[in-house]
Amino acid sequence: MSAELPEYYFRVRENGAVVFRVDTENRQRRIEMDQIAVVNIKNGEVKPHGDRNLTEEDRAAIAQWMEARVDLLARRDIDDILRAVDHLNLTTQWAQSRASDEQLDAVTDQLLLAMHDLRSTLVRKKADRILKK
Repeated sequence: MSAELPEYYFRVRENGAVVFRVDTENRQRRIEMDQIAVVNIKNGEVKPHGDRNLTEEDRAAIAQWMEARVDLLARRDIDDILRAVDHLNLTTQWAQSRASDEQLDAVTDQLLLAMHDLRSTLVRKKADRILKK
């Protein structure tokens, strides 16, 4: 563990985080985490904890974390989609070379429907983008 702890700690939750101010400047030299806010990434809402008033420094640190978190989640989304492309390619190879008739019967309809849905959505979205230009 590094000797210098950050001033804020963000406990990630599904739609954001619980924000704590980290304090080591006490008599026991223990780490104390004081909850100061709850953040919702989806709607940008920052709710101070209890009757607490957030300082400009608090708000700036929270805004910086929110911006970095949104960017990280966007990068993860693209990575997940690129992994899905890899899985589709691996699935094609499996169906071509190793799948038994029983295995293909178990997955074919679900795969065809999912691929049809994806293709329809992608074609429609691409057409919309072309028409906007």
